[in-house]
Amino acid sequence: MISGKAFYAATAGMLVTLALVGFVSVRPEPVVIRTNLENLPMEIGEYRGTEDSFPESVYRELNADKHLYRHYRSSDGSQVDLYIGYYGTAKGGRTGHNPYACLPGAGWAIVDTGKVKTGDQDQDSEAEVNYVQARRDGVNTVMLHWYQRKTTVMSTGIRQNIERFWGHLIHNRSDGAFVQVTTQASDDQVPDAGMRVQKFAGEILETLPRYWPIEQ
Repeated sequence: MISGKAFYAATAGMLVTLALVGFVSVRPEPVVIRTNLENLPMEIGEYRGTEDSFPESVYRELNADKHLYRHYRSSDGSQVDLYIGYYGTAKGGRTGHNPYACLPGAGWAIVDTGKVKTGDQDQDSEAEVNYVQARRDGVNTVMLHWYQRKTTVMSTGIRQNIERFWGHLIHNRSDGAFVQVTTQASDDQVPDAGMRVQKFAGEILETLPRYWPIEQ
């Protein structure tokens, strides 16, 4: 039998939950009023960027509020590719894009996956992100990817869902971005390629929050 105290506590908890649900449901949905991502510097570290684009069919599939796709090259000729897809609160803050499905679908065989840390611990930008190595026709794609919500970096969809829930509840905002940093390398250059994308991703982690889109 439930005691009187337990009954009242359960009832109070239910009422608070209902009040929160009602409060959240009547708030207006924020909309993106300034994307800002296009102002991300073309010079990052030792790299200089050039803009690029995907076919329109790819953008329709990704369905983001803002895309950024650039090739960054250093003076020694090495290249790192950056893609950011931003999704405002109205679009649920996340993408359906999944490299673990998209790479094999494009003919790449995934040969290694894991987690790595990048960023600057002293600047509070260090974070754990996803590492993928895929191979096709003797060429390796080395990739780091993660989800981001301004200064919060998440390596899993589960963590992102939790952040989206609390962001929506507390700040009436659950926007987010998918960030992907890639480079290509021969088999013997994979370790160096991994270090290259890790260093560049650290620069992005520190820089991106300053160019985060604005919702209202």
